[in-house]
This record gives sequence, C-alpha cells and structure tokens, in this order.
Amino acid sequence: MSMIQTGKVSLDSRHPVETQGDDLSTFTHVSFPTPFPQGTEVVVFAQVQTFHGPHTPGVRIANVTRTGFHIRMNELFGANIMSDGPHALEEIGWIASTV
Repeated sequence: MSMIQTGKVSLDSRHPVETQGDDLSTFTHVSFPTPFPQGTEVVVFAQVQTFHGPHTPGVRIANVTRTGFHIRMNELFGANIMSDGPHALEEIGWIASTV
C-alpha cells in the first residue's frame, strides 16, 4: 500500500539558470511532515500553482530521501531557449508517495 504526503513551498529564484548538474547550492530543502518508513522508495512530483512571473518557471527536484527533498525554481533552459534565471515568488504544490 502506498503512503502519500502533500505540501506546498513558496519559491523564487534570485540566481541565474542552473546548468551545472548535481550542484544543490541554490536549492531549497523541504522536509516531509512525517518521515517515510525506513527502506521505502519515495517519488516526488511538483507543479507551480501560481502565475506571478512572466517567464515560464521550471521546477527541479533532487536528492529525494525518506525524510525530504531539494527543490529549485529553474526557468526553462534548452538549445534555443534560455530565460534570465531570476523569477518572482511562486507557490509550488508537491505530492510525495512511496513506490
């Protein structure tokens, strides 16, 4: 049986678009309200719930554990698209579940 927890976090971005993999220095740590049981595998899904900034915000999630995860607003970045990085405060809703 899957266990589910939900929450939200307010995020903005005062940094350039992050292009360096595994660098969590500009990420925010989110702790789950209750840690999941030892040995469980956890997945996290997040979505922007507001529309305050004009550029399209992407959300990056990293380092998911049974106790929490890291999250960062990272405006869209690709071959022909690169936003400026800084972004207004947005509400990000998240859901975490065991696999």
